[in-house]
Amino acid sequence: MTRPDPRKTAALSAALSGAVDLGALKARADAARQRPAAQSTPTGGPASAPSPWVLEVTEATFQAVVERSMEIPVVVELTATWSPEAQQLSPVLEAAARQSGGAWILAKVDLDASPRIGQAFGVQSVPTVVAVAAGQPIDAFSGPLPQAEFGQWIARLLEALRDKLPGIAAAEANAGGPPAPVEEPEDPRFVAAEEAFEQGDFVAAEAAYESILAVEPANEEAKAALVQVRFTARAEAVDADAITRADAAPDDLDAQLAAADLAIVNQDVEGAFKRLVDTVRRVYGDDRNKVREHLVGLFELFPADDPRVSAARRNLASALF
Repeated sequence: MTRPDPRKTAALSAALSGAVDLGALKARADAARQRPAAQSTPTGGPASAPSPWVLEVTEATFQAVVERSMEIPVVVELTATWSPEAQQLSPVLEAAARQSGGAWILAKVDLDASPRIGQAFGVQSVPTVVAVAAGQPIDAFSGPLPQAEFGQWIARLLEALRDKLPGIAAAEANAGGPPAPVEEPEDPRFVAAEEAFEQGDFVAAEAAYESILAVEPANEEAKAALVQVRFTARAEAVDADAITRADAAPDDLDAQLAAADLAIVNQDVEGAFKRLVDTVRRVYGDDRNKVREHLVGLFELFPADDPRVSAARRNLASALF
């Protein structure tokens, strides 16, 4: 089954590199610490942190995060209590941070309490996670991420920074070397769905993924898997000569849809998209909407930033308008 694609974080990371003014945020933090209210124990200090490597951060304490990033990476979690996706992600990040041995730290930011930190990072959705090293954001992703995938993300980050930030190697030496990756327990719901899929029981697989989404509407893994199951079930019913038949009957909508599915199976993605865009240009009303919906459904089989999808979306817009 398809897992969330790490390439989807690239645009966010690139945007952050030009959007974040940590210097300005640091200046506000300095000013905040001068106020009388700063006499109390700041959020994120030893008295409030659930672990030495999990910190609650505000604008007043953000300077410490920037300073820590000179030695080890700081993973900034920009979150909110009202977001179910954020509540799903937080335990994953906290568990990983506690097991890090101090090779990196987690800095949790409540955007309702510290909105200017979110503004500084240019946050557009919650949750957003940003890795900060040497005072600068270097990588990011948004939305929930399974434990195993986050483990891979942080492992790649540490590998890239180990020679640049001395605190990583020091923490790993104290802990006896890089921490072993944590095995994510298999979700029995996904196990049952994937077994049904592998056995060709597409009805059961579809029902299993739908039941997951009924409880967790934002579960991206289940969404992607459901798209694949529905496509595979439909594609397996397509005749091997569907493309030949469609070429011989250009006005037969069902033949064009079936041929596009077969082209996807044959890895002719651009051909499948072009066939349906050309069909959209020839038909109107309900027929046009039927073809458009089928094409949009095929887009969902691929990452949103796939250049073939981007090109086909532009062509579809041109055909419609």
